[in-house]
Amino acid sequence: MSPTAQSTASARRVVFPFTAIVGQEEMKLALLLNVIDPKIGGVMIMGDRGTGKSTTIRALADLLPEISVVANDPFSSDPSDPDLMSDEVRQLLEQGAEIPVAHKKVQMVDLPLGATEDRVCGTIDIEKALSEGVKAFEPGLLAKANRGILYVDEVNLLDDHLVDVLLDSAASGWNTVEREGISIRHPARFVLVGSGNPEEGELRPQLLDRFGMHAEIHTVKEPALRVQIVEQRADFDQNPLVFLEKYKPQQEALQQQIVNAQKLLPEVKIDYELRVKISEVCSELDVDGLRGDIVSNRAAKALTAYEGRTEVTVDDIHRVITLCLRHRLRKDPLESIDSGYKVAKVFSRVFGVELPESDVAQKNGTGQKLGARS
Repeated sequence: MSPTAQSTASARRVVFPFTAIVGQEEMKLALLLNVIDPKIGGVMIMGDRGTGKSTTIRALADLLPEISVVANDPFSSDPSDPDLMSDEVRQLLEQGAEIPVAHKKVQMVDLPLGATEDRVCGTIDIEKALSEGVKAFEPGLLAKANRGILYVDEVNLLDDHLVDVLLDSAASGWNTVEREGISIRHPARFVLVGSGNPEEGELRPQLLDRFGMHAEIHTVKEPALRVQIVEQRADFDQNPLVFLEKYKPQQEALQQQIVNAQKLLPEVKIDYELRVKISEVCSELDVDGLRGDIVSNRAAKALTAYEGRTEVTVDDIHRVITLCLRHRLRKDPLESIDSGYKVAKVFSRVFGVELPESDVAQKNGTGQKLGARS
């Protein structure tokens, strides 16, 4: 590695490369699809402790290309998209003022469990607003997360009211703070990623339904894979810069694939007949509301764009539909069959395809369903 490359790499925090992460295909696929289309609505990752949830999410944020922002803007406003601009920037644009542009890495914001609503949403200095007549706003974590990733570890332990606030902002793309008759709003469009361990309690069904996708991850059982993961981690810890250099070509290739997919996404089409069948699956599974239908369509399109195609196939839908629907089924406490298997079974009947072995392995909750092609 050249001295220049070394100094550049050491100038920022060293993060384990996304392409070096072994296994957990379901989680990786769900995260990538949400980055390609943030309107999917985020990912809830439930699984065992020590399975690399935080490592994977940090790796994804580090992988993403730099974005154009308005210089010195606390909300990382997009200089060209009015939907991702603060009201102040939009006013400047309407007045014909020149907007200074800068580039920065996509932010990954960690939400601590003990965070207050003021810390999350931001605060208004009422005294300053009344005495000086200016809207003195101290931005919170939602402002910092705009156009980035907001990660909530152990989201099932977070106060329900705060989860509501996060989900409302993620759905609307805006955060509004009101105090004593003074109202301030700013863009807050981010990929919401929550993780947790089912042993520590489940989220309320109403809140769970608001997450676009739900990935289940399990501890890797195969001894050879476990050894590979341990050795990779040891290599990375021993010499992170050499390890990063080794995975640089894969990282750059995946980064380009994401950029290409984001550009291609508006051109992706899904046949009317396939859309009807997706809705038929949702109807047969007795999924409440239409969120499941919408997310399944979006996720299938994102996967198609990710693979550089413009026509959604039955296989694309098969690979995402469990991720989109398994958390929307009404839970029967006496039910022993895994909800992912239920989704796969109804999908195979409606679409007239045979159930792959990976889906059958889930029947009693024993198998690890992969998002990758069966």
